Formats: sequence, C-alpha cells, structure tokens
Amino acid sequence: MKNSTETYRIIISGGGTGGHIYPAIAIAKAWNENYPESEVLFVGAENKMEMQKVPEAGYPIEGLPIAGLQRRFTLENLSFPFKVLDSLQKARKLIKNFNPHLVVGVGGYASGPVLFAAQAKGIPTLIQEQNSYAGLTNKLLAKKAAAICVAYPGMERYFPAGKIHYTGNPVRKDILTLEGKKEKGLEHFGLDPTKPVILSIGGSLGARTINEALLQSMAGFEANGYQVLWQTGTYYYDNVVKKVRDSGLMHIFPKEFIKEMDLAYAAADMVISRSGALSVSELSLVGKPVIFVPSPNVAEDHQTKNAMAFVSQDAALLLKDSEAIQNLEPMVHSLLQNPEKQRALSQSIKQLSKPNAAMEIVHVMETLVQ
Repeated sequence: MKNSTETYRIIISGGGTGGHIYPAIAIAKAWNENYPESEVLFVGAENKMEMQKVPEAGYPIEGLPIAGLQRRFTLENLSFPFKVLDSLQKARKLIKNFNPHLVVGVGGYASGPVLFAAQAKGIPTLIQEQNSYAGLTNKLLAKKAAAICVAYPGMERYFPAGKIHYTGNPVRKDILTLEGKKEKGLEHFGLDPTKPVILSIGGSLGARTINEALLQSMAGFEANGYQVLWQTGTYYYDNVVKKVRDSGLMHIFPKEFIKEMDLAYAAADMVISRSGALSVSELSLVGKPVIFVPSPNVAEDHQTKNAMAFVSQDAALLLKDSEAIQNLEPMVHSLLQNPEKQRALSQSIKQLSKPNAAMEIVHVMETLVQ
C-alpha cells in the first residue's frame, strides 16, 4: 500500500552483529520506499558496529550503554545491572521525546530496553526474530508485542501463534539480482573461468575452524583443479596469506573481507559457510549448493538449528565444526564430482527463499500503525 503523504515516526532498535543490522537497514529502506516522508530513528548499543553501519546507510542512531553478560565472572559483569537501568532510563526518554507510532526490535542488546519502554507506554511493538531459535529477551517481549515476524516455520514453539507472521529475513538488495553477473564476478576476483569456484565465507571476523579446514584442504583442492575464493575474516587474514604464499599455490585467493558479495555469489559453484541467520537467508536466495559448518560458540547452538531447517529439506549439507578439518576436503570433492546432487541442492534451497521479506514486514508494520 503506497501512501507517500502519510508521515510516521518509527524506531528500529537492536544490532551487535551484521545479522541484526543488515535486516534492520533493509526494513528501514523498504518502509521509506512506501513512506518517504517518515522519520526512522535507530537505537543501538554504544561501541557496537551499528553505530558505524547505520549512519553509513543514511539513518540517525542513538546509543545505549547496554552490554551483555560475560559467561565467566568478570568485573564488567558487576556493572551489568547499572548499565541495564541506565539503558532503560535512556530508552524511556527517547520514547517520550521521539513519540514513535511503532517500535521494531531486530534482536541484539539494545532491543530489550527500547521495546520494554515502548510496551510500558502502550506503543505497538514488532519483533523481527531472524533465527530458528528464539532468544530469552524476545520470548519475554513477545507477551506484549503486537506482531512477531519470523524467518522459519514452527516458531509457535516460542511465540503466541496468533501474533506470528512468516516473512523470512530481509537481505541486501544486490543479492536478489545475480542474473548475468557470473562473468563479471570471475573477472573482478581474477578467477579462471574453466575451473570450479569454491566460495568460503565465515563472517566479517572470520571462522577459525573453516579457515583451518581450508588450510588443510587447499593443496588437494588445487590438485583437483578447483579454485577457492576465501573470505578469511580480519583476525586470520595475515596468517592465511602467508601460508598460501609459502605453499606456492596459484588458485587460492584469500580476502580479508568481500564487499561485493553479489559478485562473489555469482562467481561461485558452491559455498562453504557458517549458518548465522543472515548467511542462511542470503544463501537460500543465491541458490547455490551449500555446506554449512555451524559455529558451536553461539547461544543454544542456534546455528545448528538454522542449518538443520535446510538440511532436513535436502536443501543443504551439514558438516560439524568438530569434523570439519578432517572431512571438508572429501565432502567438497564428492559434491563437485556430482552435478546431479548440486542441481538438487540448488533447486531445494531456492524453494525455501523469501525474496520479498522486507516488504512483507512493512505490510505487517502498516497494519500496526493504522
């Protein structure tokens, strides 16, 4: 429903990781497409990446002093209750001054205090849950939320069924259009068009196990005529570059961070990836064969649950983190030698994609502000 003359004030709160921030920005952009006169204010956590990424996308952001509890005893944990109270007070003030028509929470530390303050004032709130497992904060906030947008079926295990909207996760727009980009992608990354391309992505910081498994497998990959486009992440880049250089391999291409993800996806014949919510949603739209290596270092092992939602539909392969170093090479080789399997995985994962997620969330938001 396009109605550009209406002006609404919307708060979008949360962040902490790209998996929360990119969907939040996609929702804001989709809302502004329908309502260009609206004011959208973001609220994030001080010193987290949203404080940089949101202004880069052209939106104002306010920071709260909120932080998470460390799993082991630290001095930071002693200040946790004070940070929560301080954040709640600041959130109440923001809600009072901005007086939003609707507050959207996308997960991450800042989401809790802002939605709690809005609900206390009777302002409608919408939760966007990206994972197949709901975190504690969202489960608590769901009781008073007006709507909950989810990316996976079966979320009535965690939320009231009547409030759930199965919309999928919003992703960056450039990933929706990969048609005709393969040649451009191969050229951009200096890849050989005659060799299969393995794309490895472990998130912006990198995934240690995936990197170690690739170091173990790279000579075998090159010997079999494959090439690897490899996002190592910031922490591991220098070490990987040195090892690739010392090995004398010519078709292994480490990158600290890949900005042009649409070109990387277009160039790839198969993908090795962690199974964070955003990666999984992007890869379903990309429609390439995927091996998920879920991170074991996340709350409630939710990356395994995200991956299993696809593996159970024969839409992806799963490789346990503990088995990756030993089994990545044979698993990749088996997949690349089996065109039929590649085709089946591609078709199945595409069927689980939700290309219009951002607009579907906007339609739910419209029902709440009217």
